[in-house]
Amino acid sequence: MMPVRRSGGLRYRFCSQVDVLNSNGTPESNGATDAIATTTVSEPVILSPEEQRAKEILDDLKGDLSYSIEEIPAWYTSILLGFQHYLTMVGATVAIPLIIAPALCIADDYVATAEIIGTIFFVSGIATLLQSFFGVRLPIVQGGTFSFLVPTFAILGVKGPCLPSLTAEERANHTEFWQSRMRELQGDIMVASLFQVVIGFTGTIGLLLRFIGPLSIAPTIALIGISLYPVAADFAGSHWGIAVLTIGLMVIFSQYLARFSIPCLGFSRSKGCHKTNLFLFKLFPVIMAILLSWLFAFILTETNVFPTDPDSYGYNARTDLRVQVLNEAAWFRIPYPGQWGLPTVSVAGVFGMLAGVLASMIESVGDYYACARLSGAPPPPSHAVSRGIGMEGIGCVIAGAIGSGNGTTSYSENIGAIGITKVGSRRVIQMGGVLMIILGCLSKFGALFVMIPDPIVGGMFFVMFGMVAAVGLSNLKFVDLTSTRNLFILGFSILAGLCIPYYIQSNPDFIQTGVAELDQIIEVLLSTSMFVGGFFGFIFDNTIPGTAEERGIRKWQEVAGNDADGQNAKVNELVNSCYEFPFGMSYIRKVSCFAEVPFCPTFRGWTCSCKKKRG
Repeated sequence: MMPVRRSGGLRYRFCSQVDVLNSNGTPESNGATDAIATTTVSEPVILSPEEQRAKEILDDLKGDLSYSIEEIPAWYTSILLGFQHYLTMVGATVAIPLIIAPALCIADDYVATAEIIGTIFFVSGIATLLQSFFGVRLPIVQGGTFSFLVPTFAILGVKGPCLPSLTAEERANHTEFWQSRMRELQGDIMVASLFQVVIGFTGTIGLLLRFIGPLSIAPTIALIGISLYPVAADFAGSHWGIAVLTIGLMVIFSQYLARFSIPCLGFSRSKGCHKTNLFLFKLFPVIMAILLSWLFAFILTETNVFPTDPDSYGYNARTDLRVQVLNEAAWFRIPYPGQWGLPTVSVAGVFGMLAGVLASMIESVGDYYACARLSGAPPPPSHAVSRGIGMEGIGCVIAGAIGSGNGTTSYSENIGAIGITKVGSRRVIQMGGVLMIILGCLSKFGALFVMIPDPIVGGMFFVMFGMVAAVGLSNLKFVDLTSTRNLFILGFSILAGLCIPYYIQSNPDFIQTGVAELDQIIEVLLSTSMFVGGFFGFIFDNTIPGTAEERGIRKWQEVAGNDADGQNAKVNELVNSCYEFPFGMSYIRKVSCFAEVPFCPTFRGWTCSCKKKRG
């Protein structure tokens, strides 16, 4: 790989013929293949010691990835990989409108449901682009959040029950009835999300990062995958045969056949038409598994192998259950702010949504570290995390304004997809965001993927959630696992993250403070496994005595290109260059005041003026 200087950082790109010299003048081998070669460079490059160290760190972080965070696949490959991320987030994203539809009193209005589905995809695409360009800058997909469901049901419950069965004359008024309930959600989400914007862009969330180490991150990320097992089990349990088929295909494609390539024709300006190798199974295991499983389920549906009785086992594996959505959805429709009317706001609703915002923020911080770990990026610095949380808040405000009935957050499923496909390119996620916007406007296309049978979605979740849990535990490589202190913190945090949410969900009236809004906030937080596990890991790791080496703090900082004494500032800058803005960095570096802005890439943290004077 050849380092290319640009605005004070290193940008790595694959080259077909290049000799890179280290600080001693010794040429290094180039591992690029013809299939991904983009440029031919003949002049060797001599690296400074700082650049050499930064390159070593980034090479180590990349591991066996096909494309790391800043590497760009061919445009057609990016489209396919982006579409794969779209398929990965379809299940969870579509589930949210389908879950809240009864509470919104949409009843059997499938057209309205399809319009909300298109809206949530449209909003997710906008939020994904904002996050990848200007937010945390990681290849992380933004989509609807389940954290908002509990306050959503509470708010709609206060609005009163749905109307009874409607006559043909009453349906015209019913549209206004359910849209008034939607407008209540919109206003509450927008106001509550402003809190997230402030927390992010003021750097408040970044202040906490100096106290966060592997023992705080590991249980938080691991519980993201572990706590979602009921969702995977419920979807897969609708027909275990189809779910196992999907799991088996994904495992075979991503693990056993990943090293095998398919010979095909390629074209480049330097070589013209030539033979190249396409690692089809490694790049597209999710798409291939879904399509093959879907085809098999379609055959069994057409041959009436699956039952037609809704109460029979295997009924949800049929591929014709949601055909009506496809028939009634419009071909093209652009969601816009105020499409359901002017949003309304209630104090109780804002406080309720605030609980969902807090839970979503905590989950997203863990997602950032998991995504960085899988995409070959260093752990995100405080300015990137602050910017990411602030941008998620803006995404939620946009979602509220347009009216998706939900907010936006980072998607763990797509982080798991990065681990399966070994493609961590930011460009792929951006392409996926563009596809979400386009397909969100093509209502029939979105409705087509609503028809994916539940067991196929469940099988996909099995693999994805397992990968996310494993990524969380992989952070323990920095920690001394022979220490009883660390084993206690890890074990207790994970078990508490499972037990406490289970008890709270089983006893919904356990929290009784006398203030309904406060009860709701506490209940949502204690029902969130990631919050509970991360909270105990954070408290114990920072209060129980332990050395920096024992806690893994020193190695954790070294991975980020930083040392405990802050001596490797240049290396740190080079390693973390992937978190810089896509443009304008030369100007930002010239203006010294930007170094005091918490979400700016040049931010170096707050320092005490008294210490400067003493020094």
